[in-house]
Amino acid sequence: MKFNKLGSIILGYFIRGLLLLAPIFLTFYIIYSFFNWLDSKFYFYFPGAGILTVVVSIIVFGFVGSTFIFQPIVNVFEEAISHIPLVKLIYFSAKDLINAFVGDDKKFNKPVLLQINSPNEVYKMGFITQEDLNNLGFEGYVSVYCPHSYAFSGEMFVVSRDKIKILDIPTSDAMKFIVSGGVSKGQED
Repeated sequence: MKFNKLGSIILGYFIRGLLLLAPIFLTFYIIYSFFNWLDSKFYFYFPGAGILTVVVSIIVFGFVGSTFIFQPIVNVFEEAISHIPLVKLIYFSAKDLINAFVGDDKKFNKPVLLQINSPNEVYKMGFITQEDLNNLGFEGYVSVYCPHSYAFSGEMFVVSRDKIKILDIPTSDAMKFIVSGGVSKGQED
């Protein structure tokens, strides 16, 4: 009897320790693996040089891209790409997606609840990406992007305005809640 109680206490401590250590270990392991992978691509002799090279390169390109001299080059490049079917699709889709997250015209800044089943009152959380779809012939409709949990993917829905409810929460809290599969509590995390 005492052995079973001691075993359950030890098992409880083990599970608690696992819950505390596993996220820390996984975070550091993923970062460490990424750094090693990046370093192996550049053949540097000291750890972290790969990420430093990437960050400095991005900053330099950002600086050069901000100059008036570089913009015509980008325009010529994009004009050339716009005539290559598959490359055009990939390039401009990636550009639009990145601009939606970090560009001047952020699209993921209006969290909403999207009603996907009226009788059972089932909702999906997402973000309004376009509020006016009249140019596509959808008067009174909006586009809502719903990211998938634990993935870099999602679904876009065209829905009637009356099927969404605007959420009064920070965008970052909505994104954390969705991506975590509903586990994250928001600002208290």
